[in-house]
Amino acid sequence: MAPAVRGLKSFVWQRLKSTVFDDFSKEEEWKIMLLDDYTTKLLSLCCRMTDLLAEGITVCPDSLFNKIKASCAKSIKKCKEINISFFPYESQVFTLNIPDAFYRCYSPTLERTKDKDAVLQVMAQQIVTLCATLEENPGVRYKRYKTEGSGGKEKEAILEEDDDLWVKMRHKHIADVIEELPKLLKDVSSKTKAEGKLSISALSQLMKKMPLYRKEISKQVVHLNIAEDCMKKFKPNIERLCKTEQDLALGTDAEGQKVKDSMRVLLPVLLNKSHDNYDKIRAILLYIFSTNGTTQENLDKLIQNVQIESDSDMIKNWKYLDVPVISSFVAQQPKYKRRDRSQEETFQLSRWTPIIKDVMEDAIENKLDSKDWPYCSRCPPTWNGSGAVSARQKPRASCREERRSSARLIVFVIGGVTYSEMRSAYQVSETYKSCEVVIGSTHILTPRRLLEEVKSLNKPKDMVCIKDE
Repeated sequence: MAPAVRGLKSFVWQRLKSTVFDDFSKEEEWKIMLLDDYTTKLLSLCCRMTDLLAEGITVCPDSLFNKIKASCAKSIKKCKEINISFFPYESQVFTLNIPDAFYRCYSPTLERTKDKDAVLQVMAQQIVTLCATLEENPGVRYKRYKTEGSGGKEKEAILEEDDDLWVKMRHKHIADVIEELPKLLKDVSSKTKAEGKLSISALSQLMKKMPLYRKEISKQVVHLNIAEDCMKKFKPNIERLCKTEQDLALGTDAEGQKVKDSMRVLLPVLLNKSHDNYDKIRAILLYIFSTNGTTQENLDKLIQNVQIESDSDMIKNWKYLDVPVISSFVAQQPKYKRRDRSQEETFQLSRWTPIIKDVMEDAIENKLDSKDWPYCSRCPPTWNGSGAVSARQKPRASCREERRSSARLIVFVIGGVTYSEMRSAYQVSETYKSCEVVIGSTHILTPRRLLEEVKSLNKPKDMVCIKDE
């Protein structure tokens, strides 16, 4: 019995099951599986222990792995190799588990070494295993850059792909989540006669008082508590911070009026003692980006007044990515022509759209400029120019699979992918029904992790310590 997972996780599980497990499947006979750390992580992402038990498989403890593998080589009856060198992070998201890729690809300290070429070669080999698993032989294009240098008892919640509510809610705006929670409660118990809007806390307490539905709603209570915790963090300070970030990133306010004085928008964040240094540095960077760089004198004053001297490389090192931190900086990246989204409905605090979403849509509509996005390989023309290219032409049984089989766009980002970029893959897949977008990267980026990695760019390799995901 396969686990109730979707997308990439399901592909990997079915590949493991059909290639390895099914060959040794015998009734009333148990198998012992030996796993190293890599395979343990891979398996844990696409199935549960109960799924293995259902296949008559038990896992050997890690402590015994090295001892057994040293002496069992002579007794091996059959050997099979499965090329799966990626981790299915979500149904449409994968990672290569190379947490130091940002440093190895962009650090100036490694310019004269072969380190960058080596890690790029490893990435390419891993991506090939993804394509093989998905049975894809895609055309490959790349971006060409021209450069010149709460108070109760805490409980641990496991959020997994087979949690339908988590899959549905995880990439939604918090406002959408809160709007759907009362509807969720109504669906769970039609006997509940709650009138008007209830707070997240009130909903949670109400659901806990319904013993007849306790088993059914245990997962819903977890998500109610998560939403409540998110709102507690959001309301005091983050709401104002988000408004500032959106105004600086877009250059316009919520009413569409152009921001005339970026420094005036920035100052309240810098003066707010409740914001930590990471928040202030991120705001300073948005200010610098919005003005296409600043003067050295102005930058020095900002760093000194905010007292972030020890973290100043989080700002200065963007020059290694050819971002104009200082306005006199010569090498400037050409800006990607953005799509007009002025007519799209958005929340005031989530107006910014990741550039990669434009890239996805342009790729599907065959609008990517071949000069900026040259091909390094092409696949057979199985399309008419109105969608992405897929060399796979196989009949599918279900409607869902039929929809997905028409085309698949695989996007890979070197140096990390953010959650908003992951969300874009799902949004574009929903908009373009005939094309599934799969996005992947070397690792997952959070705002704090990105700043830490930028800070490390000018450090010697032996002084850089980057933790695994």
